[in-house]
Amino acid sequence: MSGSTQPARGTRDFLPDDIRRRQHVIDVVREVYEHYGFEPLETPAFENIETLLGKYGDEGNKLIFKILRRGEHEHTGEADLALRYDLTVPLARVVAQYQNVLPKFFKRYQIQPVWRADRPARGRFREFYQCDLDAIGSTSPMIEAEILGAVSDILVRLGFDDFSIRLNHRQVLTGLLETAGVPALFHNDALVAVDKLDKIGLEGMAKEFAARGIARDAVEKCLAFFDVKQVEQPLDTLTRIEWIFERTEPAIDNLRQIVALSEGTSAAGRLRIDLSLARGLSYYTGAIMEISVAPLAGSLGGGGRYDNLVGMFLGREVPACGFSLGLERMIVVMTERNMFPPAVAGSAVDIMVTLWNENARADAVRLATDLRHGGLRVEVYPDADKLGKQFKYAGSRGVPFVAIQGDDERARGEVAIKDMRSGEQRAMPADQAAAFVSRNATAERAQRRTESGIVKPAPETRNVEPRT
Repeated sequence: MSGSTQPARGTRDFLPDDIRRRQHVIDVVREVYEHYGFEPLETPAFENIETLLGKYGDEGNKLIFKILRRGEHEHTGEADLALRYDLTVPLARVVAQYQNVLPKFFKRYQIQPVWRADRPARGRFREFYQCDLDAIGSTSPMIEAEILGAVSDILVRLGFDDFSIRLNHRQVLTGLLETAGVPALFHNDALVAVDKLDKIGLEGMAKEFAARGIARDAVEKCLAFFDVKQVEQPLDTLTRIEWIFERTEPAIDNLRQIVALSEGTSAAGRLRIDLSLARGLSYYTGAIMEISVAPLAGSLGGGGRYDNLVGMFLGREVPACGFSLGLERMIVVMTERNMFPPAVAGSAVDIMVTLWNENARADAVRLATDLRHGGLRVEVYPDADKLGKQFKYAGSRGVPFVAIQGDDERARGEVAIKDMRSGEQRAMPADQAAAFVSRNATAERAQRRTESGIVKPAPETRNVEPRT
C-alpha cells in the first residue's frame, strides 16, 4: 500500500493560484516597507541551537524544531542545530556579527519562512512565512509610530478596513503585577497566563495564576486590572493606569507619545490601549503591539521593543523595535473574505500559440520564440487538435490572447490574434504581433496592479497654492 500523499501536518503545498495570491501580498508588503526606508535581509533557515535557546522563554523553547547531529555523531541523539523559530533572534545575531559595517540606524525587512513545533489549527501552521520589519539603534517613540504606520498602510492597501491595533507596554504590565502584589519571581509565569487571556478567558487566567502559586488576593486584583474592555480613546486608559499607579510612569508617557505621533500616520484612530496584551515572548522590554481584526480570534501580526536582545550576543544594550506580519493568516482571511482582485489569480501567460497540424510544430515554436523576444509570456499548445478545443483550453486558463497561424496566414507572413475576452480576431504581419499583444497586455497588467492596490493611479495634475 502506498504512503499518504498529504504533506506533513502543519505544512502545505502551494499551487499556482496560491503562489499568485501570496506574491500579491508579498509585493504590497515589500513595496510599503521600502517606502519607509527599510532594507532587505535574509538569514539561513537553521541556526546553531544555542543561538535560539533561551530567547523565547520556556514556552517558546518547547516549540523549537531541533536538528539532530549527523554522521558519526548521529547515535548521540543530541541536537546542535535548529530551524529558526522567528526572524528577530537571527537579526540580533546579524547585528552583533556585522556591527562594524551596518549603519548607525539599521532598518531592515525580512520575508522568509520560520518553523514552530506547534499544534496546527485554523490559520496556524508549523511552517509559515513572517514579514518582519525592525529598526535598530534608537529608543525614540518615532520608531514605533513609523512601524505602526507601515503595517497600517499595508493592511489598508490589501483591503482591510476593520482592523485595530492593540497597544501596551511591558513595564506597565510589570507595574500592574507589582501593584496587585504578584512577587517578581512569578512575573514571567503571570505574563504567560495573561497572554492566553483571549483564548482562556478571565476564569481560565485565574486558574493558571493559582496553578502557578500566585496568592488569591493578588489574583483577584489582577482580574480587576485586566477585565477592561478596549476603549475608543487610548488616552482615557492611560489616565486610568496613572490612577492605579498613583503616579506617572515613564512607560505611560512613552505610550502617550506613541499614540500622539501615530496620529500623523495611517494608524490614526486605530490604536487601542489594551492592558491584557502581553505578547508571550520574553525578550520584549517596552511597548508591545498587535493587529486585531474583528471578529477573528488571534492576530494578523504583532511586535514590540526589545532593547536587550541584541545585547545577549554583543555584551551591551542596543535599542531595537520591530513588527511581524503573519503572511499565512492574512492570506487565509483574504481568501475567506474574497478580498483578492480577480486579476491576481489570472493567467500566467499573455498569449497562447495554437498548433495548426503536426507539420506546423516548428513554425509554432518559431512564432512563440519571436513573441517571447518581444517581452511576452507565451505558451504553445503541445498537440495538434481542433481549434475549438484549443480555444476552450485557453479560456479555462484565462489566457487573454491566442495566436493562429494556418497555412494561408503563413504564406502571407501574417498571424491572426484572437482576443479571448471580446472574441474579436484580426490578422496582422507576424512581426507586429508581439508589439500589438504587448501594448494590450501591458495595459491590462497595469490595470491589474492598480485594481490590486500595488500602484495607485496618478492624481490629476493641478496648480496648488503653497502651504504657509
